[in-house]
Amino acid sequence: MTATAFDPRPTSSRPTGPRPTGLRQLAGTGALLRFALRRDRVMIPIWVAVNALMVLSMPNTLEGLYATPAERADLLTQMSTNSSLRAMVGPVFGDSIGALTAWRVGVYAGALAAVTSLLVVVRHTRDEEESGRQELVASGMVGRRASLTAALLAAAVANTLTALLVVAGLAARGTTGGLAFGIGIAGVGMVFATMAAIVAQLTQSARLARGLTAAVLGAAFALRAAGDSATDDGSSVLTWLSPLGWLENLRPYADERWWVLLLFMTAVAAQATVAYALAGRRDVGMSFLPTRPGPPAGRLGSAAALAWRLQRGSVLGWSIGFFLAGLVYGGMTEGAADLVGDNDNAREIIERMGGQAGLTDAFLSAMVGMLGLIAALYVVASVLRLHGEETSGRAEPVLANAVGRLRWAAGHLVIAFGGAALIMLLAGLGFALGYGKEAGPILGACLVQVAGVWVVGGLAVLLHGVAPRAAMAAWGVAGAVLLIGWVGPALDVPQTVLDLSPFGHLPKLPGGEMEWGPVLVLLLLAATLTGAGLAGLRRRDVTT
Repeated sequence: MTATAFDPRPTSSRPTGPRPTGLRQLAGTGALLRFALRRDRVMIPIWVAVNALMVLSMPNTLEGLYATPAERADLLTQMSTNSSLRAMVGPVFGDSIGALTAWRVGVYAGALAAVTSLLVVVRHTRDEEESGRQELVASGMVGRRASLTAALLAAAVANTLTALLVVAGLAARGTTGGLAFGIGIAGVGMVFATMAAIVAQLTQSARLARGLTAAVLGAAFALRAAGDSATDDGSSVLTWLSPLGWLENLRPYADERWWVLLLFMTAVAAQATVAYALAGRRDVGMSFLPTRPGPPAGRLGSAAALAWRLQRGSVLGWSIGFFLAGLVYGGMTEGAADLVGDNDNAREIIERMGGQAGLTDAFLSAMVGMLGLIAALYVVASVLRLHGEETSGRAEPVLANAVGRLRWAAGHLVIAFGGAALIMLLAGLGFALGYGKEAGPILGACLVQVAGVWVVGGLAVLLHGVAPRAAMAAWGVAGAVLLIGWVGPALDVPQTVLDLSPFGHLPKLPGGEMEWGPVLVLLLLAATLTGAGLAGLRRRDVTT
């Protein structure tokens, strides 16, 4: 008689066959990819359109700004001596319109592709697990790594679309340079897609996964900025440590360095390998980093306290980022004025963005307006925390206690709307410190932007309260507002188009005249939208 080892597990829980390997672990990937693209049929096209239009609007703008070879040569000379502007947009490697386009928008196009990618990957991995949907999907004929593969493929679709639009739109400037630029932007996106895939395995919270990946993106931007401010040819070690630095060192339209693409390919392959290895070594819903225990009894005695604990990390991260952004933009104000010089076209674009006041005030107003547009992304993310709590099932236990829906929602909305005001205030302090002038006008200009931000937040509340299935369309609203405010002035679009954005109605400060009427109307509109959304939330069923 042969002895056998005793297995303490119940018979029903023992493995009955070989563990799935190879292609069997990818079973169902196609169906999951189609489902992911269907869910993102609004978000992906809008973010791709914003990125592509930002890039494709630049050549005509630059032709108007620097029409002659002498003007372009003068630009290269000024950029080689202006470290603050290099920190913002990177060095210039050529005087053709294509090279100037890659210089002017390359860093921001890469960053926008990275944001799109990390949002897509985290949404279809950790978000699905956190809500419990992944467990239901895994109970069917779905491979262990199918969800991760579908998420990465969805990000690849978004980045491929961006690359194709960029290549097609810049073909008239040179196919080779456009191809390098489009692939480089997509490469940055895929680097952060695979990075988000790793972070999604490490953390148990989708919110934390997005925050950590965004923090890495911020660090990549800071490394590139520090390296570019130190050298005028992108050769700094700090620049090479950043994927955004790889994009600029690819040098589209300036004797392309095709070997730089090997860095993107190596990073994507290595990170994807790590993500797949981690995905096969944990249970659904679990993570490798342990979740910290909750605070002692009594500290979360209210819905507002719980909301603050859930969102305090986000508020802190955005606050630090906006303060540093204000500090950098304030410090480069004088350099920007010197760069524009006597260029009437450049002055006209800045005045369209920042008002008809002096060039310095117009530049400050334009930069403040840009941060206001970005703050709209914060308020949407913070408001949609309500949606995440509700769809994940965590809101029901809270509402089962002596907590009304309005009280529960108010805790999150105070953080969303109050946090928007806080980050703009900190941005104003950063501007004042960086510029070294009187703080009052700049602080006032930043706080005026809050009215436009709150309107976007009110729309997000309305969508969540009245049509929760369409709540994610709030990202589309934020993307459209960003597109109008960022690209519209450069293209000199009609005022009627600019007026579609709430930011188009705000006074141009500092330098312009303060107009309280439009600000008060926007605040009233924000309150109305928020109130309508809360009324809808109070009357409908809780989403599960």
